[in-house]
Amino acid sequence: MKKIFAMIVLGALVATACNAVVNTEQTMLTQQNNSQTEVIEPMTATAIDNTYSKQEGVEVIYFAGGCFWGIEKLMQAIPGVVEATSGYANGLAEIVPSYEQVIKGDTGYRETVRVEYQPDKVSLDALIFAYYHVIDPTVANAQGNDVGTQYQTGIYYTSDEAKNTVERITAIVKERFANFVVEIEPLERFYDAEEYHQDYLVKNPMGYCHIPRDEISGVTNIIVDPGNYPRPTDEMIKALLTDLQYNVTQNAGTEAAFKNEYWDNHERGLYVDIVTGEPLFSSSDKFDSGTGWPSFSKGIDENTFVYIVDESFGMARTEVRSRTGNTHLGHVFYNEGLSPTGTRYCINSAALRFIPYEQMEAEGYGYLMDYVD
Repeated sequence: MKKIFAMIVLGALVATACNAVVNTEQTMLTQQNNSQTEVIEPMTATAIDNTYSKQEGVEVIYFAGGCFWGIEKLMQAIPGVVEATSGYANGLAEIVPSYEQVIKGDTGYRETVRVEYQPDKVSLDALIFAYYHVIDPTVANAQGNDVGTQYQTGIYYTSDEAKNTVERITAIVKERFANFVVEIEPLERFYDAEEYHQDYLVKNPMGYCHIPRDEISGVTNIIVDPGNYPRPTDEMIKALLTDLQYNVTQNAGTEAAFKNEYWDNHERGLYVDIVTGEPLFSSSDKFDSGTGWPSFSKGIDENTFVYIVDESFGMARTEVRSRTGNTHLGHVFYNEGLSPTGTRYCINSAALRFIPYEQMEAEGYGYLMDYVD
């Protein structure tokens, strides 16, 4: 689902669907039980999560994105995630939270999901981009129909390496929004939510979720891992590109029709973001639109694109940017008769680098050769 601008959120605190299921029996938290039976060392000197146990080859990150049922389900569906646990993070130190306490909105705790993942199967970059794809980063203390301080968005890390990755990707995402309120902080403390919250949408497939099911399905169908294509520094980008390429990709410029490198290229191969090398289009999906710019009916992986409303020049259009580079690529149009899918990606050649099919393996794109007929 294409996420374009922020949702309008009600200002008053309302009873929400995520609040609707309340276990009337007081459920003792796992942490409380553990503290009575055994001493478990915190994960770091400053972060407390007594039910987390470090496993070899597994890393951890914490996402707050509104009702934890939806974020848990999203992360569970991503290959390489080994465990997703709903809980409460970074509230008042003197409170060991329960759901009944947290929904009052005065504990400082956020509904949060602890995500344990195997970095050799999925990158932290991929998890963070998936998270940002499904949240609205411009709204404080709310997501979807859920309103309250417990629904504040945030990413909480436990290592310097994770911090660097979170901050790097967040800087890219911030460029797309005038207002940005996601908390980026070290984890202070995390407590598991009650058992009836765990795997909620697995137990209740038709239960409430503020993230549409088709959006979860699309986001988790990862073909291209963004961790393999990080954005260079601004200085490196400026040195890498020609003046035309820089103006198009960084200043949202447009090259001349019929006078660009790939508009009539019919060679078999792959088109990648000129800034990051992230693969975007296959020659199999390129068609002649008669516009004078490269046109494609679809991308290789829908997750590599970001869509933004563009009202420049008195027109209402949808701009297309690349995921990892935030590179201006062009625009996308729908209900186009010449396109096999009805969709036309109108892309600037200056934003692309073409890799002939015969060179794909040597340049590290062999895993995508099946996408090129």
